[in-house]
Amino acid sequence: MQNLLDPAILFFIFGVLAGALKSNLEIPPAISKFLSLYLLMALGLKGGFALAQTGLSATVMVSLAAAILMAFIVPALGYQLLKNRVSRFDAAAIAASYGSVSAVTFVTAMQYLEANGMSPGGHMAVALVVMESPAIIMAVLLANTLRHGQLSPVAVSTSGVAVVARVGGPNCGAPLGKILHESFTDGAHLLLLGAMAVGYLSGDAGKAVMAPFSSDLFKGMLAFFLLDMGLMVAKNFGSVRGNSPVLIAYASIGPLVHASIALALSVLLHLPAGDAALLMVLAASASYIVVPAVLRYAIPEANPSLYFGLSLGVTFPLNILLGIPLYALVARYFLL
Repeated sequence: MQNLLDPAILFFIFGVLAGALKSNLEIPPAISKFLSLYLLMALGLKGGFALAQTGLSATVMVSLAAAILMAFIVPALGYQLLKNRVSRFDAAAIAASYGSVSAVTFVTAMQYLEANGMSPGGHMAVALVVMESPAIIMAVLLANTLRHGQLSPVAVSTSGVAVVARVGGPNCGAPLGKILHESFTDGAHLLLLGAMAVGYLSGDAGKAVMAPFSSDLFKGMLAFFLLDMGLMVAKNFGSVRGNSPVLIAYASIGPLVHASIALALSVLLHLPAGDAALLMVLAASASYIVVPAVLRYAIPEANPSLYFGLSLGVTFPLNILLGIPLYALVARYFLL
């Protein structure tokens, strides 16, 4: 329960309460977008700095390969399960949320594991960053493919700017190269990858220079961002209750399945217990920062109340209260 007293988490809870009380508290869209971009840049820098420190030893490469593999397995399973139960845009968004990872859950798990003598390697900070990208890429690819397969134009709005979705029949979609270009050059996702490259190239000197930006401000910006997320979840959560119980079951049981797959992979690859426990946590978590930041603008057709509500309202508290201690216990049993 002590984990829930983190200021950032409390601001999220406050945002949910304020929204539930129908308060007029709101974060202006321009500030909300800035917070998203800041967090993307800061997370990318942290991952790059960590990679520069640890290098690319065999152990590091095996752990990162396992993390990347899980980042593809989880969203693929999620999309296949959900695509016939919700709209395919929503299925792609939910799968991306659960295929990606939570920085807040990551930090909480690091503290728990260190306190219990299971300190993961420093390179696992890089796993946090590299696990963000595959699920986002898959979701944007799926969304672009769906748009190109639509039979009639659909008007959407992103930050007040009207955009017309591309049109195409099922046999005359855009070339794969064009879809890949649109997916890999999405601004928010590109910022994350670019910041990681900058952190890696600049190393310790860059870390010292950027510390006031990427470290000192991070907690406060995260709290502000989660306040905005809490307000949005409260605003849209009503629609979650009217959806299939399959979604609630997925948000509750899916993380346990994902963690079990990560455990099996860790045993197969003989990962250290600390790395395995953190890989289980990452596989079981759902993104509350990067994926919402990207999907809000990249897949406006998806219903935010689903991927916000399920990940933040169901999966997050379950992982904080029950998941992290359980994953650490199981990893210790099988790998120590």
